[in-house]
Amino acid sequence: MTPTPPARAGLAAQASRFRILIAVMLFVTVVINYLDRSNLSIAMPAIARELDLTTAQQGLLLSAFGWTYAALQIPGGWLVDRVPPRVLYPVCLILWSAATFFMGVVGGFVALIVLRLLVGVFEAPAYPINSKVATVWFPERERATAIGFYTSGQFIGLALLTPVLSWLQAVLSWHWVFIATGLVGILWAVVWYAWYREPRASKANDAEVELIRSGGGLVDLEREQPERARITRSDVATVLGRRKLWGIYIGQFCLTSTLWFFLTWFPTYLVDYRGMDYIQSGFLASLPFIAALIGVLTSGVVSDFLLRRGVPLGAARKGPIIVGLLLSTVMVAAGFTDSTALVIVVLSVAFFGNGLASITWSLVSALAPQRLLGLTGGMFNFIGNLSSIATPIVIGLIVTDESFTPGFAYMTVITVAGILSYVFLVGKVERVAERSV
Repeated sequence: MTPTPPARAGLAAQASRFRILIAVMLFVTVVINYLDRSNLSIAMPAIARELDLTTAQQGLLLSAFGWTYAALQIPGGWLVDRVPPRVLYPVCLILWSAATFFMGVVGGFVALIVLRLLVGVFEAPAYPINSKVATVWFPERERATAIGFYTSGQFIGLALLTPVLSWLQAVLSWHWVFIATGLVGILWAVVWYAWYREPRASKANDAEVELIRSGGGLVDLEREQPERARITRSDVATVLGRRKLWGIYIGQFCLTSTLWFFLTWFPTYLVDYRGMDYIQSGFLASLPFIAALIGVLTSGVVSDFLLRRGVPLGAARKGPIIVGLLLSTVMVAAGFTDSTALVIVVLSVAFFGNGLASITWSLVSALAPQRLLGLTGGMFNFIGNLSSIATPIVIGLIVTDESFTPGFAYMTVITVAGILSYVFLVGKVERVAERSV
């Protein structure tokens, strides 16, 4: 290891640690973000009974978030480049939380769809904001750890708080699932605005700001916004015209399909097809999320370990992804057993695999043309999030009142398609060339 220069060592010793608070704030925001994505799945069995919804109608309602969320990924990124996080994040939080709150007040099917569409609209900028804050507040050598920490919030929050929301629904009603999560989001928006600042305007001392800046953190990003070049037709042709890029686009769609199954249909499956009450289903629904959390935390460690051992970049990155997808195919077995315990084990293994495969963004940076990293990432996220539309609708159309087996079969076929995409379309991991003008 290279010794730490005396100047840098002294700087680190006297630097404050305000950026730790920033990481915690991002973590809490991600927890709220994912609770507001998944709360509908917790309440869906009760909503379906009260409103007498068919499985097709349930699938449409569960997919509503994805229509606007996916469509606004690229516009949301554009907005993030122009509005500071201190302002944009609390505004988005208040708006999506207000829409969530009113889902607990209104009772009509159409009104619920409209409000769910609005949640998707206002959550669209959230992850681009997270990425921007991490780039501003953390030096390169800490950034991956910070991103991993706040990303884990999506699974930790769901694992720990799903039983709480299920209990709240059992004690009061499904309306309070939305009222409670909406109020929490509005309160957190106030906290974010009160505490978040850019590094130079925060309580971080000069030594911490310099430590971040010298380590590659863009502490002056808001004051030094570069002029952005116009996106050309040639740029779009490049990101849409390369086999390797379509390999990761399709692979991401297949990977996130499993995530959206757990965020939408899984609690309904436990209640309506396994005959559990809300409190039982809330507890058991948390177990696959814990497994996914372990998979997420394992994936980066394993991939970096392989790299340090001299394994080529392609194998080190694609290996955990393909192994994770292979593990996810065991989901099909859930349709062929009457044992609830075995079903939970099978689905936990499948979701662990989904977490293990979660390092797909590393392939974006490895394959995308360097000048088009942002555009490629936006397309990758857009196509990947189309699964938030397709998965709830398709499962709602193919399952019957008696059997959920067709839903598990669909998820397995999609996962196999993802494996084939990474093996045959992505192939060797190398940066693609831009399309010549």
